[in-house]
Amino acid sequence: MGKFSEDFKAFIAKGNVVDMAVGVVVGGAFNKIVTSLVNDIIMPLVSLLVGGLSVSDWKWVIRQAVLDAEGAVVTAETALCYGNFIQTVIDFLIVALTIFTVLRVFTKLQIKREKK
Repeated sequence: MGKFSEDFKAFIAKGNVVDMAVGVVVGGAFNKIVTSLVNDIIMPLVSLLVGGLSVSDWKWVIRQAVLDAEGAVVTAETALCYGNFIQTVIDFLIVALTIFTVLRVFTKLQIKREKK
């Protein structure tokens, strides 16, 4: 058990692991920012452009819900909720574009620094 503990301490002490941990924390925070950007700014504008219906509510109802005489749902509707999928795709594209842009700028700065 002593060798395992020593190896684990050496692994944790490496800079790569610490950098990775910082990257995960920053990435999680960045994800919250992008999700808010998509949900709170971009998607309401898209909804406004398409008639006011929230994109996350877009769906194709395959089978309507069945209600009893009192209006209680007997059988739930069957629907493809493609609006959530579209919103997730837009979220992904914004994250990917942002990461690409940051990496591109970082690479160009690194090349510029190496030329000096």
